[in-house]
Amino acid sequence: MDLTNKRIAVYVTGGIAVYKVANLVRGLIKAGAEVQVAMTQAATEFVTPLTFATLTRKPVLTDLFNQDQPDRVAHIHLADWTNLAVIAPATANLIGKLANGIADDFVSTALLATTAPKLIVPAMNEHMWFNPATQRNLTQLKADGYTVMEPDTGFLAEGYAGVGRFPEETAIMAEVAQQFGPQRLSGQNVVVTAGGTQEPIDPVRYIGNRSSGKMGYAVAQAAVTMGANVILISTRPELPVPAGLHKIIYVETAAQLQGTVSSVFEGADVVVMAAAVADFKPAQYVTHKIKKQPNTTEMQLTLDRTPDILATLGQQKTHQFLVGFAAETDGLLQHAQTKLAAKNVDLLVANDVSQHDRGFGVDQNAVTLLQPNAAPETLALADKRVIATQILERVADLLD
Repeated sequence: MDLTNKRIAVYVTGGIAVYKVANLVRGLIKAGAEVQVAMTQAATEFVTPLTFATLTRKPVLTDLFNQDQPDRVAHIHLADWTNLAVIAPATANLIGKLANGIADDFVSTALLATTAPKLIVPAMNEHMWFNPATQRNLTQLKADGYTVMEPDTGFLAEGYAGVGRFPEETAIMAEVAQQFGPQRLSGQNVVVTAGGTQEPIDPVRYIGNRSSGKMGYAVAQAAVTMGANVILISTRPELPVPAGLHKIIYVETAAQLQGTVSSVFEGADVVVMAAAVADFKPAQYVTHKIKKQPNTTEMQLTLDRTPDILATLGQQKTHQFLVGFAAETDGLLQHAQTKLAAKNVDLLVANDVSQHDRGFGVDQNAVTLLQPNAAPETLALADKRVIATQILERVADLLD
């Protein structure tokens, strides 16, 4: 996701979910957005303005009558500055004010003056959410052009499960991205693989790699944001599921990954093979834990090659646009060019995993894009969500 040069005003109101908005603001900034936070007085009872001021490096706006900058009317200046207004968490109180045109503090007054798109991210008790008054107000806001997200279902602050939880950050980020620009992959069926495969030695041990799955998950979320129908095939069930997926399928071994990809390949328009597939597997699986033997200091393990999934897809593809990944520790371009030709892919994403600040296990990456008969293109170090969007923008360019 790339929000570079986007100006987003985040309006924070007084609910217990305020503490979650700090992560949302951080995510928006990491995606490249310039963020200005405004808070109601009630919101400051839960989290101090200093928290958001530190994250955004901007003073938090709370007082309608603050005269620190007498040359401008603060709430009008913010309204004119804004490309997107995000109200998070949106309480029943503020929803009621906005639906009825009430402007009695900085937040409600600035929002009444804002002509940019506005996104409501509600969070409240289940009974408040389903109250007819709240539902009437939401209907009015939708008619007025607001985008209203649905709250999640889960454990509430009151100690029981119900509707009204603050949506997950990934879902909000995806909704924010949809507010900007065309969905360039609308209607496309996209398959993404993510994570490192594991080849079991015995019930306890396996051969694997250091892939965290974060890059693949970022690609899947970016594809959803760009309007695609996305199937994610993952080896990492511990990661949060990207919002808006058509389906997620969990696998473990290279053979399972190959079988699952093959089952959805025919219906795919774009296939992004971001998973790191183990090149070898034990020749024989031992059904019990292998014990250390007395007076023995070594163990021999015979390995077989795993199937070359990417090369197989490269041979089988008809209409599919195939994207491969190459994780290298040396000779990046040389090895990547060889793989580009050998695997018959349409786009190869090469990254150097020998550096600690990018690649496996971290949130940032820097990659080089290679395609047949074209000069390599370098994408500078950035959050993986930004890199994922940039990769898919190139895919969309080539599909046009």
